[in-house]
Parts: sequence; structure tokens; C-alpha cells
Amino acid sequence: MSASSLTPSYAAVLRTRHACRTFGAALLGRLSYGMVSLSLVLAIKEATASYAVAGTVMALFGLTSVLLSPARAGLVDRYGPRRALPPMAAAYALLLTGLAFATSWPGTSGILLGGLAVPAGACTPPLGPVMRTLWRDLAPDPRLLQRAFSMDTVAEELLFVTGPLLVGLLLHIATASVGLALSAALVLTGSLALTSSPVVRGEVGHKKASAGPAPSEELDSAAQPAPLGRRPPQGGPGLRQAIAVSAAVGICLGAFNLLVIAFADEHKVPAAVTWILAALSGGSAIGGLIYGAVPWRVSSMLRLAFLAAALGLTLAATGLSSHPYALIAWAALGGLVIAPAITTTYLIADECADPAARTKAGAWVNTAFNAGSAGATATTGLLVGRLPLPACFALAAAPAVLSAATALHRPRRFAAVTAAPAVSERTSDAEQQAPATGE
Repeated sequence: MSASSLTPSYAAVLRTRHACRTFGAALLGRLSYGMVSLSLVLAIKEATASYAVAGTVMALFGLTSVLLSPARAGLVDRYGPRRALPPMAAAYALLLTGLAFATSWPGTSGILLGGLAVPAGACTPPLGPVMRTLWRDLAPDPRLLQRAFSMDTVAEELLFVTGPLLVGLLLHIATASVGLALSAALVLTGSLALTSSPVVRGEVGHKKASAGPAPSEELDSAAQPAPLGRRPPQGGPGLRQAIAVSAAVGICLGAFNLLVIAFADEHKVPAAVTWILAALSGGSAIGGLIYGAVPWRVSSMLRLAFLAAALGLTLAATGLSSHPYALIAWAALGGLVIAPAITTTYLIADECADPAARTKAGAWVNTAFNAGSAGATATTGLLVGRLPLPACFALAAAPAVLSAATALHRPRRFAAVTAAPAVSERTSDAEQQAPATGE
């Protein structure tokens, strides 16, 4: 598929009424998440002169942010973005500003920094899950929704590449504390701009409250809306399988990032690491854009199983490379299925979730990915040096292959549900597109 054929596909999504305004606001706020981690670590290191304190505070911030994500998303589902997001964003921005101020003075107490980082992580606005929920209102047609989710996934991945680069540029003219203050300003501005969008105000799209029962609920009377904070999430086997695959993809990527460093060190070519990770990100972006533009005729679950298996097998084969530069080709090949796999997990979560709990369902998928990545990084660090690197690559790939098998083993009723969108994808682009407004 050529680039010229991809452009009209995604232009159709952006021409949807209010899409540019809403998506742009979400991206502005989410850019903060690409900058905050590096800014926080560097600022704490400068203030305390201790990597141990910086690592501990960053771990506390990350854990509270990731583990409480479903609860925050549940608040958005219960009270709506207009009521839930501004207080979260204001508290998060205020706490980040406090961290910026505290780290601007040498000798700051690590206890004080931890006391600010924990509530900051707890208040992180779930802008990604909220935006994916809003895509359902902006692009209710399944084919446009697939493109929107693919574009969203690729854009989010690029933000996490762009964010650290911006921090690096900022350090030439200011301190890391300024990066924290800028992160606070970005998330507050983006969140407020997002909640001011007409689609959030309820003036556009299909209201979640009147959207009717989700397909999985019509087929399974046991699937009831889950109370706020309840675990595990209620969304039927489809949602649980999407969460499992998302965790497996996170495990693969968390392990891969550490394994390529060990592989390059073993072969005494450390400079190859940058090119390998760049190939992984580039392949993911290309794969995500192509995936979203293809009018698939097979069910989302079957696609997810294939993508997870492809990722796992590619990762296992990567460990057999004879030279770090050979990993560049393998990384680009494996990257082609990363964004499509993540996109498909979000699509399945959206299909299976109760209309009043879609934000929380997406947050569970995101939490599973982040938890899998963090856990794999820690576990892989213990395995490297104790096992041969090819064995480490194979172990890292195993969860993806196993999750593909569980995705294939699904109830017959759910198989019919996930195949349903393929029927409506036959509608023409002219019928799918809403009037353009330039927003």
C-alpha cells in the first residue's frame, strides 16, 4: 500500500467534525507524559545528587500512575470528562509545579519529593483512554474507528519519542525543573482544551448513556456495568483476552529494550542500540498506519492472535542474530506488528465494554501493557548473565505466543460479535464521512 493511498484514509478521520480540535487537544496534553519521566529523573538527580533517590521517586510516581489508572478512568465514566478531568489535571499540574520548585533547590529531601510524586502519579489525567472513548462518538463507523484508533496509537508512540528529545533541547537553555513545569502547563492546557470540545460537551456524536447495550451484553446477560474501582473488569472474555495480549506485548517490549543493550554490549557495538530502537519505533509507526487503512474482513480476535504470534516468533528469532546490526532488520520487522496489536486490543476493549465503562476498559488495557513492560524489565535484568541471550529472547517471546493461543480459544458467541464489524466495513467512504468543518 502506497503512502498516497494512506493519506486519504486518515484524512477522512481528521475531516470528521470536531476531530482535529479534540485530537489536537488530547495530543497536547499527552505530550506532557512523553516529557515528564525524563524531566523528573534528571531534576531529582540534580537536586539530590543521588541516582537511588531519583530511581525510587520515579518508581513511586510510575506505580501510582499506572496502578490507579483504571480507578481514574472509572471516575471519568461515572462523572463525565467535563467534571472529572479538570480537577485531576489541576491537581496533577499543581503537584508537578511543586516538584519543579522543590527540585530547583540543591539538597531537597527525598522524602519531600516522594511525598509530592505519589499524589502526582495518583492524579495523572487518563487522556489516552478518554480520547479513545471520544473516538467512538467522533467516528462511530467501525472502519473509521479502526483508522482513528490506529492513528491514535501511532501518534501516542511518536509522542514518547518526541518528548525526551524536547527535554534534551530544553536542557541546553534551562534546567530539568523547567521541564517539569512545562509538563504541568501542557497537561493542564491540553485537558482544559479537550473538555471544551463540543464532543465532550455532548453536542456531537452518540451519547454513551443512550448508546444501548454493548454487543457482548446482548449475548451475555452476566456482563453488567462494573462499579467504580471493582476488579477484575467486567467485559466478558473478549476484554480479558485483550488485556492479556496487551500485557504480553508490554512484556515483549520491556524485555526487548534491555536485551538489545545486553546483546550490543556482548558484541562491543553499543552504538547499535539507538538504531535498533529507532527501527522498532519506525516499523511500528509504518505498521500501524497500514493496518488502520486496510478494510479487514476477519474478526478482530483472529487478527489479534495473528499479530501476537507474529511478534513473539519474531522476538524469538531475533535472539539468534549473529551481530547487533542484524537486529535492526529484525526490530523493524517486529515493529510492524506492535502498533497494530495495541490498536486491536483497544478496539476489542471498545467492542466488549459496557457503553458507560469504555474509558475504564481502555485504561485496563493500557495498565496491563505498562505493568507487563515494567515487570519484564525487572525480570529480564535478573536473567541476563544467568542464561544465554538467545534463551532470554525466547523466554521474553513466550507470553506473546501463549496469549495468541488464548485469543484463538474464545467462546463461539464472542467470535460472532468480533466478526460483526467486518460486515459494516463494506459501506463506502462517502457514507462514512461526516461534514468537514476544519476543526
